[in-house]
Amino acid sequence: MNQDYIKADNWSIIEEGFDAERVKSSESLFSIGNGAMGQRANFEEYYSGKTFQGSYIAGIYYPDKTKVGWWKNGYPEYFAKVLNAPNWIGIDIEINNEVFDLAKCKTVANFKRELNMKEGIYYRSFTATLQNGLEISVKVTRFLSLDIDELGVINFDITPLNGDAKIVYKPYIDAGVHNEDANWEEKFWEPLNVQYSNNEAFVTARTFKTHFTATTFMQNAVLLNGTNLNLNPSNVEKTADKIQFTYEVAVAKEQIATIQKLGGYTVSLNHENTQVAAQNVIAEGLKIGYSNLAESQIQAWAKIWEMSDITIDGDVKAQQGIRFNIFQLNQTYLGKDSRLNIGPKGFTGEKYGGSTYWDTEAYCIPFYMATKDQQVARNLLTYRYNQLDKAIENAGKLGFKNGAALYPMVTMNGEECHNEWEITFEEIHRNGAIAFAIFNYYRFTGDYSYIPEKGLEVLIGIARFWHQRATYSTYRNQYVILGVTGPNEYENNVNNNFYTNYLAKWCIDYAVEQINKVEKEYASDYARIMSKVNLDAAEISHWKAVADNMYFPYSKEHDVYLQQDGFLDKELVKVHDLDKSQRPINQKWSWDRILRSPYIKQADTLQGFYFFEDHFTKEQLEKHFDFYEPFTVHESSLSPCVHSIQAAVLDRMEQAYTFYLRTSRLDLDDYNKEVEEGCHITSMAGTWMSIVEGFGGMRVKNDTLHFEPKIPSQWQGYSFKINFRNQILKVEVLQNETKFSLEGNKEISVLVNGKEVLVEPNSLVTV
Repeated sequence: MNQDYIKADNWSIIEEGFDAERVKSSESLFSIGNGAMGQRANFEEYYSGKTFQGSYIAGIYYPDKTKVGWWKNGYPEYFAKVLNAPNWIGIDIEINNEVFDLAKCKTVANFKRELNMKEGIYYRSFTATLQNGLEISVKVTRFLSLDIDELGVINFDITPLNGDAKIVYKPYIDAGVHNEDANWEEKFWEPLNVQYSNNEAFVTARTFKTHFTATTFMQNAVLLNGTNLNLNPSNVEKTADKIQFTYEVAVAKEQIATIQKLGGYTVSLNHENTQVAAQNVIAEGLKIGYSNLAESQIQAWAKIWEMSDITIDGDVKAQQGIRFNIFQLNQTYLGKDSRLNIGPKGFTGEKYGGSTYWDTEAYCIPFYMATKDQQVARNLLTYRYNQLDKAIENAGKLGFKNGAALYPMVTMNGEECHNEWEITFEEIHRNGAIAFAIFNYYRFTGDYSYIPEKGLEVLIGIARFWHQRATYSTYRNQYVILGVTGPNEYENNVNNNFYTNYLAKWCIDYAVEQINKVEKEYASDYARIMSKVNLDAAEISHWKAVADNMYFPYSKEHDVYLQQDGFLDKELVKVHDLDKSQRPINQKWSWDRILRSPYIKQADTLQGFYFFEDHFTKEQLEKHFDFYEPFTVHESSLSPCVHSIQAAVLDRMEQAYTFYLRTSRLDLDDYNKEVEEGCHITSMAGTWMSIVEGFGGMRVKNDTLHFEPKIPSQWQGYSFKINFRNQILKVEVLQNETKFSLEGNKEISVLVNGKEVLVEPNSLVTV
């Protein structure tokens, strides 16, 4: 049974009714972020029930020493953790001498949370009866400013309903936090100083080891019926890492007592003096004022939605799902800073350390290329170029030489920091995703300049790795790649994973092609790069020998490429013949049993068919889909989106729709029973692809947009926009026609179901 307490709504995530068992799940689902920081939807006030406190700052991490039973050569020294940052939202509250705590109230009624995705604002409201008999109405509003991305805003209203009240607001900031996922239970923050002046307070702390400094700040104002009382704190409590103010206000029945709290972080990544920077942020926030900050938040989100929204008519759950995915992607990464990247949990939790995975290149870049300026995708590629030296160092630790580069499975600064050997050492296909992203970026944007400037060096490092990682088999008289884990992590240490071998061959061929192109067309870049990487024709011919003679496991009987050499040795029981009580197998079975089973966690061979669609016929895709999908348990968040796209290509719209709902509502309906740990941010980009590339059939071939529009029977219509080479094309698909319109100043030619269609600016074309 999936959870279904989230109310269906086109623009909001809504929870009605207070249930302590749902609190941790809702903390994930109602998370907010602005690209620079984010936080789970923890209550501002004290809560004694089960909760997972989490606030996070982009780019701030700690190298948590690796915890393994047995050390192996080449192990990463640490697992990088995005840190649980100091808490700035906290407001302890006492009402008529009773601590206000939702877990202890006599009754809680009309409880409602709403994450308004259109506005980027989180609302919470309820009425409660305290143990002392006082009934109160509470309304809380919170957002993280997109315009001033170091600033967050809280407005907390309390109205006594059946008597007068003495309300004590005790706002605080606290750097004495810990990570839920710490390996050794150690603290990651060292407090440096705590200061305050009037209604402002500052806690400055530094991370151990990495020495990032952050000033956490707050500024408070107390209002009665909307009028600022200009109170100063009646009491100030200070420790080494926390400061708390006390404000007392006498409130008559049905008057509204409000605390407005500004808070947030200034960090040494961006400022020399973080405390002065914090004072400046507060001053700017006060100058703009609460209502104008809220108004500019709504406008900033309107601008984002103007380009990235996908509309779906006739299916509210599907509409809510895609908007939630697009909203979370924009909350996590806005592309302003090439030092940052997209963690699989974004700002919603700590699982996976919050670091960068191959998900960025394989799943996220298409979303950012098509819904933002191309500079955003270029920043994501630049991130990897800036870490090339570390990738070469990573490969060196595993015994590779001569500038071979192995990009990490998990990273913050370019160093590998994943500590499971079967993934760290063996899931090397991630290297190919980096190269594929360079190809994909040029294919979509037409901006070749990235390759001579930066990308070619990356491609050369990757090609050198694949050349050295392949082994010549005298038995097969071909090159093989041994001891790998493919995208299907339910098989470890296998030989000749088809996807990995195919990607390795393609990476070498693509690198050679680009070397030749740069030599012809960018002579000075070519000379600079060749002298830097010390590459000659003899080495390139050695690479080519590997690529031209790569082995791919194949079954004549089934007429399919095999996921790996031993796949047919397994007991091939399909998923639909597996007892439902055994699912999900990753929670029910031993790892040993999973590794011997035929069950596939996510697209593996089919991931190759997704990346390299043009290399195979539709008949080949159909054969491979029919062979592998029945063994796929879809226990990775990255699985349903790729299968949805391929089912749409094969005109299996019911199946495509089912996979789409699963990917778009993965977290809202908690398919994998783990949403309380955080949301699956990178798979959300796959959801976007399942509409645009799956149902919309969008591809780029020969510098031209191609569409093969399809529509699920459950929908009346859907629409999306694509920023293709600075031309914004809107596509609207209905049951029996597709409409195209263009924002721009020059016409664009697109192919629809293979026929050329000319779209002129500010006119509508119906096909």
